[in-house]
Amino acid sequence: MKKSRMIWAGSAIVYLCVVIASYSVYASINPKSDEDDNHTTTGQGEENMNHQHSHHKHENHGENIASEVTPKVSYTNGEITIELKDKNNHVPELEVSHEKYMHFIVVSSDLKDYYHLHPEKKGEGVYQTKVSLAGNSYKAFVDIKPKGLQYSVKPIEFHVGEGHHEHDDNSLVADTDFTKTINGQTVELTTQRFEVNKEITFNFDVKDTKPDPYLGALGHVVILDEDGEKYIHVHPVADDKTVFETQFDKPGIYKLWAEFKFEEQVNAYPFVIEVK
Repeated sequence: MKKSRMIWAGSAIVYLCVVIASYSVYASINPKSDEDDNHTTTGQGEENMNHQHSHHKHENHGENIASEVTPKVSYTNGEITIELKDKNNHVPELEVSHEKYMHFIVVSSDLKDYYHLHPEKKGEGVYQTKVSLAGNSYKAFVDIKPKGLQYSVKPIEFHVGEGHHEHDDNSLVADTDFTKTINGQTVELTTQRFEVNKEITFNFDVKDTKPDPYLGALGHVVILDEDGEKYIHVHPVADDKTVFETQFDKPGIYKLWAEFKFEEQVNAYPFVIEVK
């Protein structure tokens, strides 16, 4: 009996040693595997959330990159035609951005007239839309996301009518009244300070109402510098807020159009601001 107990105890000790040795070998091969898996999953989740949030706020149009797609814009008999070719003279494939393949912004040279259009595909690399433009000089911004290609939104100048190829520099004056009423709906820009190289929050008070969803968001803000060269397209910071964020890398006068949809009508509220 005593001998059998000693044999059992010895076997148990041997077995325990084998288990400990096996675990040591496993741990040396796979250090902190569970901890690393959890950290990776959490890190990816936070990165994805941050990416979605920043994308929601501000469209990065790659101003400092070499564009691999070249748009060509023409206007004839009340119809705008946009032709797209990549660096190899091929037709680029476009991704949907806020429910459309193309957002086409047109402003008059004095930045008084503003149009946000969505041309439809009419052929390989050809998009068209109808719009009646008065005789003037205009700048167009083709806002697209080509698949697998770098792209930078740049102004494209075109002219309607004769005698509009020359125009004076813009003389925009910053607003002192930031309350605007269009089609009976009032919107107030409550932001008062606009500083260069700082995150600026544009808070729009829509006066006890809520805009209807428009192109996948509660609103859109397009910003141009007074020369009509620098283009910024901003979306709300959240799905339920009329709050937008962006930065300016240069001081100066800028004009922005805040687009909100009320009862099937899209209003573009213009504001002129000075960034110091």
